[in-house]
Amino acid sequence: MELQKLSNGHHKDFQHLEEGETPEREEFLPHKSDGGKPPQFTDFEGKTSFGMSVFNLSNAIMGSGILGLSYAMANTGIILFLVLLTSIAVLSSYSVHLLLRSAGVVGIRAYEQLGKRAFGHPGKILAAVVITMHNIGAMSSYLFIVKYELPLVIQAFLGLQHSSGEWFLNGNYLIIIVSIFIILPLALMRQLGYLGYTSGFSLTCMVFFLISVIYKKFNIPCPFDGFTNHTAENISIDGECEAKYFTINQQTAYTVPILAFAFVCHPEVLPIYTELRNPTKRRMQAIANVSILGMFVMYLLTAIFGYLTFYLNTEAELLHTYSKVDPLDTLILCVRLAVLVAVTLTVPVVLFPIRRALLQLLFPDKPFHWLRHISIALCLLFVVNLLVIFVPNIRDIFGIIGCLLHCSGIHLYEHELDVHRTGLGLRRESKWRRSLIFNHNTVRVQKAFLEEHHHPSPEFERNQNIT
Repeated sequence: MELQKLSNGHHKDFQHLEEGETPEREEFLPHKSDGGKPPQFTDFEGKTSFGMSVFNLSNAIMGSGILGLSYAMANTGIILFLVLLTSIAVLSSYSVHLLLRSAGVVGIRAYEQLGKRAFGHPGKILAAVVITMHNIGAMSSYLFIVKYELPLVIQAFLGLQHSSGEWFLNGNYLIIIVSIFIILPLALMRQLGYLGYTSGFSLTCMVFFLISVIYKKFNIPCPFDGFTNHTAENISIDGECEAKYFTINQQTAYTVPILAFAFVCHPEVLPIYTELRNPTKRRMQAIANVSILGMFVMYLLTAIFGYLTFYLNTEAELLHTYSKVDPLDTLILCVRLAVLVAVTLTVPVVLFPIRRALLQLLFPDKPFHWLRHISIALCLLFVVNLLVIFVPNIRDIFGIIGCLLHCSGIHLYEHELDVHRTGLGLRRESKWRRSLIFNHNTVRVQKAFLEEHHHPSPEFERNQNIT
């Protein structure tokens, strides 16, 4: 959604005050101006409620990485895992705080305009490219999951041992159908706030996943080592069913990026802020805190109960571990389907920031028009489907793009924040605080490369070979 020009140069939302709080421009600009125009938000009036915004941001945070958290705990230990997860959650909340402050300084809630304000037109282009490439990578990864997992789920529900070549067991056909009939209609919504209902349903699917993980903890015996079709063979190994509080091994370095990527939602923060009803920094920060806290609880419970079910036998993909106990377990099949639904409903939320970035880059002064709105969504889904269908192994591409573009984005916005505060005579943030945010984001960008290179599931490799 592009920024709307206002003839009188003021936005009425910017006049809203929180109880006991000064206006945002006074908070960030305590010094008297030199007679120039004060900064103001130039977006349209938002209509999305607090709850719907929480759903959308939580859905943006939630990803398929939750399936690897039990494996991360198995290779870090319960205490170390808790320390790492808590630290990353706190740093993520603080990075959102810095982002909202930088937006409040200049009264702009669009990454592209922030980039332009800091570095001119090249900064605007860089911001748009970073957001576009990052979110295209995220959309592609979600559709890759659908491509390889949905045929297996359908095959299991039909009781087929091997694929017989039917069209409905072809992942390429299935992602096209899913894109046309589910993702596209949702992506055509005019405002991101309308997706709050589907985001709520997506989170419900993940709650069902969590409940199933807790239930299975009390139904799968331990110790076990080998698996048959319907029973677990109990083979006792010393220490196999003992929880470890601290663990350092060769796999620990590969599990840390899984944790570091757990709370990434920053490309969606400003679009959600733009559409928020009665937008203030405190209100948006509360949305971020509630979302991060909710996901923190869900991540922690999933990791603990998944780990306490399989202990040393926990694999990188939790649902695959359950499938080794009983490949035809109806509950696990339903959980796998629910995870696919949740992943699919996340794609439209990720698409919105891309479209907004492209509109800001290509049509910055144009009012909203349905033809542009629909055309960009169609083109994006077309490109992503081509990537998923014709690129046989996209893991290396995701790793390179993720590392380069995340680092570029962090450099851009850290310098943005510093340039605005210095140029406007504001208090400069201390170096150690900026260093914390930079280090946190630099670590988490490696998740896409490291996690996909380490322990891909046999089902994934088998389907890659077929493709």
